[in-house]
Amino acid sequence: MSRNILKSSLENASFNIIFQILFRCVTFVLNAFIIRHVGQEVLGIMNVRLLLLESTILFLSREPLLKACLTDTKSHNWAQVINQVWLSVPLSGLLSIGLVYVWLNILSSTDDKYLEQYRIGCYAIAVSCIIDQSTQCLVLVAQSYCFVRLKIIFETLYITIRTFTFVALVLYYPNHAINAFSIAQVTSAIALCSLYYGFFYWYIRNFNRLKKNHKKDDNIAFSNDTQIALFKDMQDFKFKSILDFFPGYMKNEESVLNKDLSLLTISFAKQSVVKQVLTEGERYVMTISPVLTFSEQSMYDIVNNLGSLAARFIFRPIEESAYFYFTQMIKRDQPIDKQDQRLVSEAVTVLSQLCKVVSSIGLVVIVFGNAYSHTLLYLYGGNTLIATRLPTVLLKCHCVAVLLLAVNGVTECYVFATMNNKQLDRYNYIMVIFSITFLLVSYIFTMFFGPVGFIFANCINMAARIMHSVHFITNKYKESTYHPLEGLKPGMKFICVLVISGVITIMSERYYLANVNLKAVLIHVGIGGVCFIVTIAIWVYENRSLTKIGIDQYKRRVSLKSD
Repeated sequence: MSRNILKSSLENASFNIIFQILFRCVTFVLNAFIIRHVGQEVLGIMNVRLLLLESTILFLSREPLLKACLTDTKSHNWAQVINQVWLSVPLSGLLSIGLVYVWLNILSSTDDKYLEQYRIGCYAIAVSCIIDQSTQCLVLVAQSYCFVRLKIIFETLYITIRTFTFVALVLYYPNHAINAFSIAQVTSAIALCSLYYGFFYWYIRNFNRLKKNHKKDDNIAFSNDTQIALFKDMQDFKFKSILDFFPGYMKNEESVLNKDLSLLTISFAKQSVVKQVLTEGERYVMTISPVLTFSEQSMYDIVNNLGSLAARFIFRPIEESAYFYFTQMIKRDQPIDKQDQRLVSEAVTVLSQLCKVVSSIGLVVIVFGNAYSHTLLYLYGGNTLIATRLPTVLLKCHCVAVLLLAVNGVTECYVFATMNNKQLDRYNYIMVIFSITFLLVSYIFTMFFGPVGFIFANCINMAARIMHSVHFITNKYKESTYHPLEGLKPGMKFICVLVISGVITIMSERYYLANVNLKAVLIHVGIGGVCFIVTIAIWVYENRSLTKIGIDQYKRRVSLKSD
């Protein structure tokens, strides 16, 4: 490849972050639209039941093949790779047949008024997945040849088409929202497939024309920089026709499939099954458990999305940057006392300060989330969403989970960054035990507590993982003078102002939100805003040294950009 792989990987990561933020924002707004115009039960059918079907089919049929075929793409026999990737189409078909049968005949049924739409939705999901898989060879080639911007542009168009199709149909046919969802899924899948095939048809045709002209005249003058870049970047491109993207068309003097890639695919398939169960564990429990109604499932999904905003947009970037930092500062296979003490001291300070920052954010979320969960849900979903107390209770409980999630994220990223290979292998087994236990506890707790049981189970899971991380870090530094977990102890001034703010905001909620209206909500939000500013000011005063470091780093970054 003539392109810079590292640069393309960094660009791809950046674009993926942008796309994820865009996707989450669209989903956030779309869910609010569905609640106000359709209802919670329909949202539960679409966001939990049908999207879980899509996730299961796509992940199990696509993930193993793509991971295997992205390995060492410069050495690929592309004819074999194309043949292998196309196996995802019949595989997704077989998975669709089996899973659609389970979704329609074994899992709990919907109300009679939604049954026919639900049936069509399951079939539509299966069709859209098969169409999506017929595009995977082009997605693989685009990624292998570092077409970085292509994916983000097409995925954005895909989300846009799906969203606008769904919204337009719901506005005209509000009683057929699930049918609108089905049409939007199939339409956007066809559009994405057409975009990829259309682009590569244009790309190859232009390259062949330029190559033909170049053979006639080695000193050919290109009309613009785009043509020059196109010709240079395509020198190593192995595809001469759009038909080469279909199985059996490329010239192949070897076997139909690559044995090593096939074995690697099988290995990834085993991991994918476990990963899918752990990633979508809550949704599987909700789907299998007969305790939760679709309305309750939708409430949990809404609250989970709202409560996870801090984790997605604040904690996750911190964790990713911290992981990279700790891997560079601490050596995995050496005791602390044998390493460069200057680097160790700096890493300990950073870990302590990160613990202080994320734990402080978590405590703020608990205090203000307790008083403003009801308000947030009212602003997000209107009176429909706060008709019962369940969503408010869910969001308040989720605020506690945010604190545990924050602390676990930072401590666990340090653990992963500093464990040696033997410790990592052992921890993988521990993680499987944690995850299986979480699924079992989730099922049991939902039987007794309903949707709140998922949050209780998640809190127990996070607490267990934090205990493991704290034990590992404590043991690592027990024979040294360092105390990396001191940051988990909040300052007394900060605790006092949190308590005062909590009392004031709870009193404000009880007084002003006895009868919910816009004026009362604005007054309540204003009181909370003042308390929040005071709380942040006290935290900044109490952590002046940390604040100064942050300001200095910001000024340095600004000066570098200006230079």
